[in-house]
Amino acid sequence: MNIAAHAGSTAAQSLEARILGGLDDEQRQVASTLAGPICVLAGAGTGKTRAITHRIAYGVHSGVYKPQRVLAVTFTARAAAEMRTRLRDLGVAGVQARTFHAAALRQLQYFWPQAVGGPLPGLLDHKANVIAEAARRLRLSTDRAAIRDLAAEIEWAKVSMLTPDTYAHAAGGRAEPAGFDLVTVARLFQSYEDVKTDRNIIDFEDVLLITVGILQEDPKVAAEVRDQYRHFVVDEYQDVSPLQQRLLDLWLGERADLCVVGDASQTIYSFTGATSRHLLQFTKRFPEATVVKLVRDYRSTPQVVQLANSLLAARTRQPWRGTGPDPWPAPLELRAQRPAGPAPSFTECADDEAEAAQVAQRIRGLMDTGVPASEIAILFRTNGQSEAYEQALASAGIGYQLRGGERFFARREVRDAMLQLRASARAAGTEPVPQLARDVLSNLGYTPEAPQSSGAVRERWESLAALVALADELDAARGEAAEGVFTMQDFVAELEERAAAQHAPTVQGVTLASLHSAKGLEWDAVFLVGLSEGLMPISFADTDEAVDEERRLLYVGITRARVHLALSWSLARTPGGRANRKPSRFLDGLRPASSSRSGARPAERTGRRRQAGPVHCRVCGTLLSTGAERKVGRCSNCPPGYDEHTFEALRAWRKEAAQDAGMPAFVIFTDATLVAIAEARPKSLQELSRLAGVGPAKLERYGEDVLRVLGSH
Repeated sequence: MNIAAHAGSTAAQSLEARILGGLDDEQRQVASTLAGPICVLAGAGTGKTRAITHRIAYGVHSGVYKPQRVLAVTFTARAAAEMRTRLRDLGVAGVQARTFHAAALRQLQYFWPQAVGGPLPGLLDHKANVIAEAARRLRLSTDRAAIRDLAAEIEWAKVSMLTPDTYAHAAGGRAEPAGFDLVTVARLFQSYEDVKTDRNIIDFEDVLLITVGILQEDPKVAAEVRDQYRHFVVDEYQDVSPLQQRLLDLWLGERADLCVVGDASQTIYSFTGATSRHLLQFTKRFPEATVVKLVRDYRSTPQVVQLANSLLAARTRQPWRGTGPDPWPAPLELRAQRPAGPAPSFTECADDEAEAAQVAQRIRGLMDTGVPASEIAILFRTNGQSEAYEQALASAGIGYQLRGGERFFARREVRDAMLQLRASARAAGTEPVPQLARDVLSNLGYTPEAPQSSGAVRERWESLAALVALADELDAARGEAAEGVFTMQDFVAELEERAAAQHAPTVQGVTLASLHSAKGLEWDAVFLVGLSEGLMPISFADTDEAVDEERRLLYVGITRARVHLALSWSLARTPGGRANRKPSRFLDGLRPASSSRSGARPAERTGRRRQAGPVHCRVCGTLLSTGAERKVGRCSNCPPGYDEHTFEALRAWRKEAAQDAGMPAFVIFTDATLVAIAEARPKSLQELSRLAGVGPAKLERYGEDVLRVLGSH
């Protein structure tokens, strides 16, 4: 072997050792397969982000990829920022890691002048005001909850590539948003589009739709985009919508240099238009695709992994006779790689207050054994469940952060800190960044030890402590860079990038979060609370598919835990209340002393609706055609037979209950159901249960409250 060949071989071996050396066999296969198409089926905790970032880094360092021609797409700004951070740590700069919306907006801003002309319309941050105006134009009565539900429905329609003309037909079988029939929603959809046109604004879905339109209609623009980006990586591919898939197809053109990563068992956003269909059909579309399964779980103990596997294995697999992808695919079976840990615990409590108190007590015990508060999370199905846990933690003197509350970089103390850190960066000498950050932030209230008080003082300290911890972390990761030491200018640049992406550092406090918002995160200890029928699965999951998605949501919750996992439920809502709740059917066969069939009636377990015969108006005898008419038992032409004050009292109660539960008002009862209740004026739970729209779960949760409202009027 000549000297040049030997040097080349040595360099290649060095590169492989540096980039691929720490990967397992499957991750290494992903990282070293640089030509697409490739489909990575990656279970929870199996290191998928590590595999794909090392794949990009290996491609760039080996000269196969040019970094400016790689586009990595994921679904949250936080995940995109984390990917950019990892790539930077691997010595790869210039790779575009963005969300679908961010990538499309960047292209739209660049190509709009030549493809459309004139200034780009303004971007609408929130739909509420525009939907309210659209409703007023149609003389529709809406409240905040209804507007939120209608916004979600319009977003679903647009990412499903529906128009106001095609919506009503395509949405058949979906729940009526805010109690409005689908024809009315279609009219409001059109009115919403008209208001946007009048105001010369576009929404986030329009960003994707317009970009798709330009790429479809303008071959020069499409060619320029395809020349810019040659290699594509899509993370969380099980969550793509039809609109996002269409955009991806246009980016690709006739090429197949695509790497997708996903797990059908973690599809939990179908209500937003996400579908795992594209992941499941990938090998049908690309028969030559390389398929790699990542099943080695590095996150969780064998005990946690076993519970997660058992939850999915207990699913009743439905027969599939369709022509598309099987909607009930066999799940990936995870294999734990960590040492053994404690067994998951199952706790039944008398009421919600007692459940919250025992969780706070156990968290205090974990903290006393050395588990940091930032490594503990309480996860629940609906945001309305958080209040009891906020109170219990506050009473126990335990700090917490509510995920989904005020954004970290919007906090006053964080904004002040960034101003002072910028000023110090301009005058910084050779001081180590961690010490300089401590000196600067001490002027704002940072101290080495946490204050003993709670409330605003503690929250302020936790924000500043998170910045100090980030300085330590980044200095350790990048302080030995070949170009020199990690500087204060580098730290400030990192903070500004994270602020733009809302990639917050870790705050020292117990995390309170919904199961949906916990996707992509992990903690040493996780408490899954409120696991009773009606909450898990949620009461409005009334089809096999909806119940299966609830099971996947619980699976996501379980797989957030590294070591400690606690599952709990309560028998009553309030102290002294009726103990008529049952533990979630998903726990059957998993919790001690339970069988595979206990705790759930057959109708609740399957989630199938009973077929009803024709229903006629009780006043004029006309056949009722809409769901709203059938619920009321009266056609729209006949006058209502309820007291207006009673109906308004029921609406006021529903609004308050919805705000407490953090859910849309129509989820509790639609307007049609409230009308039926006001007209029937049931005097007992048995009479109330006979009304359409009042199922067993809603009767259990709201029945007594409804009778109390009726009794007061």
